[in-house]
This record gives sequence, structure tokens and C-alpha cells, in this order.
Amino acid sequence: MADTETKTNTKLSAPIFSIDGKEAGNIDLPEAVFGLAWNGDLVHQVVTGMQSNARFGNANTKDRSEVSGGGKKPWKQKGTGRARHGSSRSPIWRGGGITFGPTSEKIYTKTIPKKMRVKALFTALSQKFRDGEIIFVDNFNITEPKTKQAEAILAALSAKNEKLSKPKNAALIASVEKTEAVKKSFANIKRVDVEEVRNLNPVDVLGHTYLIIESPAEALQLISERKK
Repeated sequence: MADTETKTNTKLSAPIFSIDGKEAGNIDLPEAVFGLAWNGDLVHQVVTGMQSNARFGNANTKDRSEVSGGGKKPWKQKGTGRARHGSSRSPIWRGGGITFGPTSEKIYTKTIPKKMRVKALFTALSQKFRDGEIIFVDNFNITEPKTKQAEAILAALSAKNEKLSKPKNAALIASVEKTEAVKKSFANIKRVDVEEVRNLNPVDVLGHTYLIIESPAEALQLISERKK
């Protein structure tokens, strides 16, 4: 008798923490956002494309037609015993033009289709979730800028997430609405950045060890709407 495969529908879920680091509930996660397999080629293409779009292209060199001087032949063609030269603007002279150097005319912009951007984001979120590097927090309850309060929240969450206390690329906080109080409270903590959920992208997500999502129910709705 041939073996038959049975498929089991496993729901994705994650705990929701309060600001004191204790579990305050549970939330079901959409598999289309947090259950995708890793696709390194797609993520690499989108990330490098976004990084290219962020380049200013300020590097600019002058060729031999743009550098100053060199309007006169350095010395006569023959009879001096030296090599023949027509201009001190030549690239082989000190202070001469640059050959094939970068110019500000170069355009680094790359087109990234929306579907690719969204899938790369969901792929990055899925990998973060599998690695246990996404933390859902019910509400920060920060009404006025207080760095001490922000540090206390991170310290409480670090009890179960050791890497959160490390100084390098610790966390990206995704808030439904980036209020001034939340922004300024975390501004003095070097290892933490704050961004709105609707602006999440693969570069920021992969550039931090942890992703802390505030108000999970509203946040997941905004994230899921990105694919539409």
C-alpha cells in the first residue's frame, strides 16, 4: 500500500508582551506574511536596489578638459632630451585630469517592482519570526519623552531576549504611529531606531537584530495591506 501524505494546517502565533516583560496575551499571525520560505536571491536584489536608490552620486572627478592650466606646451617637441608632451593637463601629470573617474552624471537608480518589494519584506519578516527575533508589545504607554522609561522597557524585554541588550544593531521599533514622545524617548539609545509600521522595508528589518512591533493587531493589519 502506497504511503499517503497528510497535510496539517499549523497556525502561526506569537506571544504579546507588556512593557514590564510579562506575557499579556497571544496573537495569530498571517502565514502569507510570517510563513514564507527564505529567498536569498529576491531579498538581495531588493536590498541592493534600495541601497542604490539611496545613493546621492556626489563623487565627481575632472577630466583633462576640465582641470586648470595646461594651455601652453610645456616645452618644445624636440631637442630637449625629454619626452614629448603637449599639455600638463595629461592624466600622467601631477594635477592633470583623471581618466575614467566617477562623475556626478552617473545615475544609480534602479526600478524595484512593488510585488518584489513587498515579498522581500514578508520574506525578511518570516525569517525574523523563525529566528525568534520579533517581539510584539501591546503598548509602550509613553506619553512624554523619557529616555529612562524607554530604557526600562528594553531592559524588561531583554530578560527573555539576550541579544536585545547588546550594543550593536539591537532593535528596530515599529510603531503604528511614530509619536514625538516615542521617537524622542528612544532617540538617545544608540542601538535602537524607531519607524512607522507602514514604512517597514527589508533594509531596516535586516539591519537590526530584533524587530519590536507595538500594537500588534493594528500593525499586522497595516502590514497585510501592503500586498494589495
